Amino acid sequence: MVVFRYLIREIVLTMLAVAVVLLLVIMGSRIIRYMSAAASGELPLGLVGRLVMYQMPGFLELILPLAFFLGILLAYGQLYMNSEMTVLRACGVSPMKVLRVSLWPGAVVAVIVALCSLWLGPLGKQQISEALFEQQQHADFSILSAGRFQNVGGRTVYAASMSHGNSQLNDIFVSEPQRTKGAPAEVVIKADHAYQVRDEKTGVRYLVLDSGERYSVEAGRMDAERLNFASYSTKIEDNLQALEVSEMDAMPSAQLWGSHDRKMRAELQWRWSLAIMVPILTLLAMSLSKVDPRHGRFGRILPAIILHIAYLSLLLTAKSLISNSRWPADVGMWPIHLGFLILGIWLVKRTFGHKGAR
Repeated sequence: MVVFRYLIREIVLTMLAVAVVLLLVIMGSRIIRYMSAAASGELPLGLVGRLVMYQMPGFLELILPLAFFLGILLAYGQLYMNSEMTVLRACGVSPMKVLRVSLWPGAVVAVIVALCSLWLGPLGKQQISEALFEQQQHADFSILSAGRFQNVGGRTVYAASMSHGNSQLNDIFVSEPQRTKGAPAEVVIKADHAYQVRDEKTGVRYLVLDSGERYSVEAGRMDAERLNFASYSTKIEDNLQALEVSEMDAMPSAQLWGSHDRKMRAELQWRWSLAIMVPILTLLAMSLSKVDPRHGRFGRILPAIILHIAYLSLLLTAKSLISNSRWPADVGMWPIHLGFLILGIWLVKRTFGHKGAR
């Protein structure tokens, strides 16, 4: 029917607009985080785009349920403002028929969310872990550019040139803070060559400088400590731990299935819950979208967002309680879904009445 296609189009277009705005906001904050790591020399700039792309399914699994929820609220709210819903009801299109129509795009969104949360999301997080591990193991200076002063791991580094496949710096200058108490505040090192080595036992990386001089200096002082060396090593701090994802988040859903570990069961239930939310939010949005034209279609947006936050927060709390053995894993998150489902049915009956909901 043309009317039903019109309703679906209004929901989908509004949902896409909301999803794009939310995605840009979340992606912007994550890009800033990765760019900060790149500016400090922990990541090559070219890796930032890959990391953001791998994060995309994780963004979508959280954004799409909220975007669909707000899409119904805004689209149907506008229809109520224009009295189009009143006309539809006068023509025999009951709120229950509108709800059934709304569940069709809701089912598609739920499938997409399930794919992201159960498959693409963990796969993307696994790719992030591998990319960060590869970066930590990388023994070249791909994050540096010859002839430029750059900040790398809290040090200011300058190299006139690079050789041996970017694994060696030539005519290098390094400035770093002094770590010894009571000593001058700054250390300046000049060396002919520099390269990286990794301790096989501890995994710690060291920057090895050959044939150079080390100066301990402090601003405002005329004297300085000078040390000539044939080889000098300094530890390279790996600060990528803050960007890494947990092993549980990157674990494939097939590996979680059938496990008796409480944390694994909590993680699997959380992934399923993101998709189960969609039809329940559709039911809630139906009643919340009915607004008085005098109050505007944004009158119930704030209560709706608070309701969504409460739903998501309860699921996160249940996940934490299950993981910490403070809530039965067999019961899991189902009481929360059941509670909001009952709330949605009650709101529909209260808003449209028993006859109007048929």
